[in-house]
Amino acid sequence: MNDSVSLGIIGGSGLYDMPGLKDAQEHNIDTPFGKPSAPIVTGVLEDQRVAFLARHGIGHHITPAEVPYRANIYALKSLGVERVISVSACGSLREDYAPGDIVIPDQLFDFTKGRTRTFFGEGLVAHIGVADPFCKTVSAELAAAVSAAGATIHRGGTFITIEGPRFSTKAESHTYRSWGMSIIGMTASPEAFLAREAELCYAVMAHVTDYDVWHVNEAPVTVEMVIQTLNKNTELAQEAIRIFVGATEAAKDCECRHALASALITNPKVIPAETRQKLDLLIGKYYR
Repeated sequence: MNDSVSLGIIGGSGLYDMPGLKDAQEHNIDTPFGKPSAPIVTGVLEDQRVAFLARHGIGHHITPAEVPYRANIYALKSLGVERVISVSACGSLREDYAPGDIVIPDQLFDFTKGRTRTFFGEGLVAHIGVADPFCKTVSAELAAAVSAAGATIHRGGTFITIEGPRFSTKAESHTYRSWGMSIIGMTASPEAFLAREAELCYAVMAHVTDYDVWHVNEAPVTVEMVIQTLNKNTELAQEAIRIFVGATEAAKDCECRHALASALITNPKVIPAETRQKLDLLIGKYYR
Protein backbone atom coordinates (compact mmCIF):
# COMPACT_ATOMS: atom_id res chain seq x y z
CA MET A 1 0.00 0.00 0.00
CA ASN A 2 1.12 3.56 -0.74
CA ASP A 3 1.22 5.38 2.63
CA SER A 4 1.49 8.89 1.17
CA VAL A 5 -1.67 10.94 0.65
CA SER A 6 -1.28 11.78 -3.02
CA LEU A 7 -4.94 12.35 -3.96
CA GLY A 8 -7.32 14.92 -2.51
CA ILE A 9 -11.06 15.10 -3.18
CA ILE A 10 -12.95 18.32 -2.55
CA GLY A 11 -16.72 17.99 -2.48
CA GLY A 12 -19.71 17.49 -0.23
CA SER A 13 -19.39 16.35 3.38
CA GLY A 14 -21.13 13.04 2.60
CA LEU A 15 -18.80 12.07 -0.22
CA TYR A 16 -16.32 10.21 1.97
CA ASP A 17 -19.05 8.12 3.63
CA MET A 18 -18.38 5.53 0.97
CA PRO A 19 -18.10 1.75 0.90
CA GLY A 20 -14.56 0.46 0.96
CA LEU A 21 -12.96 3.42 2.75
CA LYS A 22 -10.83 2.09 5.62
CA ASP A 23 -8.82 3.58 8.46
CA ALA A 24 -10.61 6.95 8.31
CA GLN A 25 -8.91 9.68 10.33
CA GLU A 26 -9.68 13.36 10.86
CA HIS A 27 -6.96 16.00 10.60
CA ASN A 28 -7.44 19.48 12.05
CA ILE A 29 -4.90 21.58 10.21
CA ASP A 30 -3.86 25.19 10.71
CA THR A 31 -2.37 27.04 7.75
CA PRO A 32 -0.90 30.54 7.26
CA PHE A 33 -4.23 31.32 5.59
CA GLY A 34 -6.42 30.10 8.42
CA LYS A 35 -8.26 26.83 8.89
CA PRO A 36 -9.71 24.87 5.96
CA SER A 37 -13.46 24.52 5.53
CA ALA A 38 -13.57 21.38 7.68
CA PRO A 39 -11.29 18.75 9.18
CA ILE A 40 -9.69 16.77 6.38
CA VAL A 41 -10.57 13.08 6.44
CA THR A 42 -7.94 10.64 5.19
CA GLY A 43 -8.49 6.95 4.61
CA VAL A 44 -7.44 3.98 2.54
CA LEU A 45 -9.35 3.29 -0.68
CA GLU A 46 -8.25 0.64 -3.18
CA ASP A 47 -4.93 0.38 -1.26
CA GLN A 48 -4.27 4.09 -1.78
CA ARG A 49 -4.44 6.74 0.92
CA VAL A 50 -6.76 9.58 -0.06
CA ALA A 51 -7.93 12.81 1.55
CA PHE A 52 -11.47 14.24 1.55
CA LEU A 53 -12.38 17.86 2.26
CA ALA A 54 -15.92 19.24 2.61
CA ARG A 55 -15.71 22.50 0.65
CA HIS A 56 -18.69 24.17 2.33
CA GLY A 57 -18.02 22.74 5.79
CA ILE A 58 -19.82 19.94 7.60
CA GLY A 59 -23.53 20.65 7.19
CA HIS A 60 -22.91 23.11 4.31
CA HIS A 61 -22.68 26.35 6.30
CA ILE A 62 -20.08 28.24 4.21
CA THR A 63 -21.17 30.31 1.19
CA PRO A 64 -19.21 30.04 -2.08
CA ALA A 65 -17.62 33.45 -1.45
CA GLU A 66 -16.71 32.53 2.13
CA VAL A 67 -14.95 29.25 1.30
CA PRO A 68 -11.34 29.52 2.56
CA TYR A 69 -9.91 28.45 -0.78
CA ARG A 70 -6.29 29.24 0.07
CA ALA A 71 -6.44 27.36 3.37
CA ASN A 72 -8.10 24.36 1.68
CA ILE A 73 -5.46 24.01 -1.05
CA TYR A 74 -2.58 24.74 1.32
CA ALA A 75 -3.83 22.14 3.82
CA LEU A 76 -4.09 19.46 1.13
CA LYS A 77 -0.60 20.35 -0.11
CA SER A 78 0.74 20.05 3.46
CA LEU A 79 -0.52 16.45 3.60
CA GLY A 80 1.46 15.57 0.49
CA VAL A 81 -1.43 15.71 -1.97
CA GLU A 82 -0.32 15.99 -5.60
CA ARG A 83 -3.62 15.53 -7.45
CA VAL A 84 -7.01 17.04 -6.64
CA ILE A 85 -10.47 16.08 -7.90
CA SER A 86 -13.14 18.69 -7.39
CA VAL A 87 -16.69 17.31 -7.24
CA SER A 88 -19.01 20.22 -8.02
CA ALA A 89 -22.63 20.95 -8.82
CA CYS A 90 -23.25 23.00 -11.94
CA GLY A 91 -26.00 24.33 -14.12
CA SER A 92 -26.08 23.55 -17.82
CA LEU A 93 -25.95 26.31 -20.42
CA ARG A 94 -26.26 23.83 -23.30
CA GLU A 95 -29.21 21.76 -24.44
CA ASP A 96 -27.09 18.62 -24.78
CA TYR A 97 -25.68 18.79 -21.23
CA ALA A 98 -28.71 17.47 -19.36
CA PRO A 99 -29.42 17.24 -15.62
CA GLY A 100 -27.87 14.05 -14.27
CA ASP A 101 -24.99 14.16 -16.76
CA ILE A 102 -21.38 14.68 -15.70
CA VAL A 103 -19.02 17.12 -17.41
CA ILE A 104 -15.23 17.11 -17.28
CA PRO A 105 -14.56 20.70 -18.41
CA ASP A 106 -11.36 21.81 -20.10
CA GLN A 107 -11.72 25.58 -19.77
CA LEU A 108 -12.60 28.04 -17.02
CA PHE A 109 -14.01 31.58 -17.07
CA ASP A 110 -13.67 33.51 -13.81
CA PHE A 111 -16.62 35.87 -13.37
CA THR A 112 -16.35 36.19 -9.60
CA LYS A 113 -16.00 39.64 -8.09
CA GLY A 114 -14.35 39.78 -4.67
CA ARG A 115 -12.30 36.66 -4.02
CA THR A 116 -8.60 36.39 -3.24
CA ARG A 117 -7.17 34.54 -6.23
CA THR A 118 -3.53 34.00 -5.30
CA PHE A 119 -1.19 32.91 -2.53
CA PHE A 120 1.28 35.56 -3.60
CA GLY A 121 1.81 39.19 -2.68
CA GLU A 122 3.44 40.74 0.39
CA GLY A 123 6.76 41.15 -1.42
CA LEU A 124 6.69 38.08 -3.65
CA VAL A 125 5.26 38.09 -7.17
CA ALA A 126 4.35 35.08 -9.30
CA HIS A 127 2.61 35.14 -12.70
CA ILE A 128 1.20 31.64 -12.97
CA GLY A 129 0.29 30.20 -16.38
CA VAL A 130 -3.29 28.93 -16.62
CA ALA A 131 -3.99 28.82 -20.35
CA ASP A 132 -5.25 25.30 -19.70
CA PRO A 133 -6.56 25.59 -16.12
CA PHE A 134 -7.40 21.91 -15.62
CA CYS A 135 -4.80 19.14 -15.65
CA LYS A 136 -5.12 17.30 -18.96
CA THR A 137 -3.79 14.02 -17.55
CA VAL A 138 -6.04 13.88 -14.50
CA SER A 139 -9.04 15.09 -16.53
CA ALA A 140 -8.56 12.24 -19.03
CA GLU A 141 -8.18 9.63 -16.29
CA LEU A 142 -11.18 11.04 -14.42
CA ALA A 143 -13.31 10.96 -17.57
CA ALA A 144 -12.40 7.31 -18.10
CA ALA A 145 -13.37 6.50 -14.50
CA VAL A 146 -16.69 8.36 -14.73
CA SER A 147 -17.50 6.55 -17.97
CA ALA A 148 -16.63 3.19 -16.40
CA ALA A 149 -18.98 4.03 -13.53
CA GLY A 150 -21.83 4.20 -16.02
CA ALA A 151 -22.50 7.92 -16.19
CA THR A 152 -23.49 9.97 -19.19
CA ILE A 153 -20.32 12.01 -19.60
CA HIS A 154 -19.24 15.00 -21.65
CA ARG A 155 -15.56 15.76 -22.25
CA GLY A 156 -14.71 19.43 -22.56
CA GLY A 157 -16.61 22.66 -22.19
CA THR A 158 -16.10 26.01 -20.49
CA PHE A 159 -17.04 26.34 -16.82
CA ILE A 160 -18.01 29.89 -15.81
CA THR A 161 -17.76 30.68 -12.11
CA ILE A 162 -20.09 33.35 -10.71
CA GLU A 163 -19.92 34.95 -7.30
CA GLY A 164 -23.15 33.59 -5.85
CA PRO A 165 -24.70 32.69 -3.55
CA ARG A 166 -27.73 33.72 -5.61
CA PHE A 167 -28.61 32.01 -8.87
CA SER A 168 -28.53 33.84 -12.22
CA THR A 169 -31.12 36.16 -13.67
CA LYS A 170 -32.47 35.14 -17.06
CA ALA A 171 -30.61 38.05 -18.67
CA GLU A 172 -27.34 36.84 -17.16
CA SER A 173 -27.96 33.22 -18.12
CA HIS A 174 -28.71 34.14 -21.75
CA THR A 175 -25.59 36.33 -21.81
CA TYR A 176 -23.36 33.49 -20.60
CA ARG A 177 -24.84 31.25 -23.31
CA SER A 178 -24.12 33.89 -25.95
CA TRP A 179 -20.50 33.96 -24.75
CA GLY A 180 -20.18 30.23 -25.43
CA MET A 181 -20.12 29.07 -21.81
CA SER A 182 -21.10 25.43 -21.24
CA ILE A 183 -21.75 25.07 -17.51
CA ILE A 184 -22.08 27.44 -14.58
CA GLY A 185 -21.12 27.12 -10.92
CA MET A 186 -19.82 29.06 -7.93
CA THR A 187 -16.61 27.41 -6.70
CA ALA A 188 -14.19 26.44 -9.48
CA SER A 189 -12.58 29.89 -9.25
CA PRO A 190 -10.22 30.57 -7.56
CA GLU A 191 -9.82 26.93 -6.51
CA ALA A 192 -8.32 25.84 -9.83
CA PHE A 193 -5.89 28.77 -9.95
CA LEU A 194 -4.69 28.22 -6.39
CA ALA A 195 -4.17 24.53 -7.14
CA ARG A 196 -1.95 25.50 -10.07
CA GLU A 197 0.05 27.89 -7.86
CA ALA A 198 0.48 25.02 -5.40
CA GLU A 199 1.65 22.83 -8.31
CA LEU A 200 -1.22 20.38 -7.87
CA CYS A 201 -2.86 18.54 -10.75
CA TYR A 202 -6.52 19.62 -10.59
CA ALA A 203 -9.60 18.40 -12.45
CA VAL A 204 -13.36 18.85 -12.03
CA MET A 205 -16.14 16.28 -11.98
CA ALA A 206 -19.07 18.63 -12.61
CA HIS A 207 -22.53 17.22 -11.91
CA VAL A 208 -25.25 18.90 -13.98
CA THR A 209 -28.17 19.55 -11.65
CA ASP A 210 -30.31 21.91 -13.73
CA TYR A 211 -30.58 24.13 -16.82
CA ASP A 212 -29.87 27.31 -14.82
CA VAL A 213 -32.78 29.67 -15.71
CA TRP A 214 -32.53 29.98 -19.50
CA HIS A 215 -34.47 26.91 -20.64
CA VAL A 216 -38.06 27.76 -21.58
CA ASN A 217 -39.28 24.17 -21.13
CA GLU A 218 -37.66 23.60 -17.73
CA ALA A 219 -38.28 25.13 -14.32
CA PRO A 220 -35.66 27.63 -13.08
CA VAL A 221 -33.01 26.19 -10.80
CA THR A 222 -33.84 25.75 -7.10
CA VAL A 223 -31.93 24.44 -4.10
CA GLU A 224 -34.30 21.45 -3.97
CA MET A 225 -33.49 20.64 -7.59
CA VAL A 226 -29.74 20.78 -6.95
CA ILE A 227 -29.90 18.60 -3.84
CA GLN A 228 -32.11 15.96 -5.47
CA THR A 229 -29.73 15.49 -8.39
CA LEU A 230 -26.63 15.50 -6.19
CA ASN A 231 -28.16 12.89 -3.89
CA LYS A 232 -28.94 10.68 -6.88
CA ASN A 233 -25.39 11.09 -8.17
CA THR A 234 -23.55 10.53 -4.88
CA GLU A 235 -23.13 6.79 -5.40
CA LEU A 236 -22.05 7.38 -8.98
CA ALA A 237 -19.43 9.92 -7.86
CA GLN A 238 -18.17 7.53 -5.19
CA GLU A 239 -17.88 4.70 -7.70
CA ALA A 240 -16.03 6.93 -10.17
CA ILE A 241 -13.58 7.95 -7.45
CA ARG A 242 -13.06 4.32 -6.46
CA ILE A 243 -12.32 3.38 -10.08
CA PHE A 244 -10.02 6.39 -10.50
CA VAL A 245 -8.04 5.52 -7.38
CA GLY A 246 -7.82 1.84 -8.29
CA ALA A 247 -6.48 2.66 -11.75
CA THR A 248 -3.82 5.07 -10.47
CA GLU A 249 -0.83 3.46 -8.78
CA ALA A 250 1.06 6.73 -8.33
CA ALA A 251 0.81 10.31 -9.45
CA LYS A 252 2.53 10.79 -12.78
CA ASP A 253 4.92 13.65 -13.34
CA CYS A 254 3.13 16.52 -15.03
CA GLU A 255 3.82 20.09 -16.06
CA CYS A 256 1.33 21.19 -13.38
CA ARG A 257 3.83 20.06 -10.76
CA HIS A 258 6.47 22.49 -12.07
CA ALA A 259 4.15 25.45 -12.68
CA LEU A 260 6.07 27.86 -10.46
CA ALA A 261 9.39 27.21 -12.19
CA SER A 262 8.59 29.83 -14.82
CA ALA A 263 6.22 31.97 -12.74
CA LEU A 264 8.35 33.42 -9.93
CA ILE A 265 9.81 36.80 -10.87
CA THR A 266 10.90 38.46 -7.60
CA ASN A 267 14.60 38.78 -6.80
CA PRO A 268 15.20 36.44 -3.83
CA LYS A 269 17.22 39.16 -2.10
CA VAL A 270 14.17 41.40 -1.68
CA ILE A 271 11.62 38.81 -0.50
CA PRO A 272 10.64 39.55 3.12
CA ALA A 273 11.60 36.76 5.52
CA GLU A 274 8.02 36.52 6.76
CA THR A 275 6.68 35.96 3.26
CA ARG A 276 9.37 33.44 2.45
CA GLN A 277 8.51 31.49 5.60
CA LYS A 278 4.76 31.74 5.00
CA LEU A 279 5.06 30.31 1.48
CA ASP A 280 7.92 27.90 2.04
CA LEU A 281 5.67 24.89 1.38
CA LEU A 282 5.06 26.25 -2.13
CA ILE A 283 8.34 27.97 -3.03
CA GLY A 284 10.93 26.24 -0.86
CA LYS A 285 12.34 24.11 -3.66
CA TYR A 286 12.98 27.22 -5.77
CA TYR A 287 14.41 29.48 -3.07
CA ARG A 288 16.84 27.29 -1.12
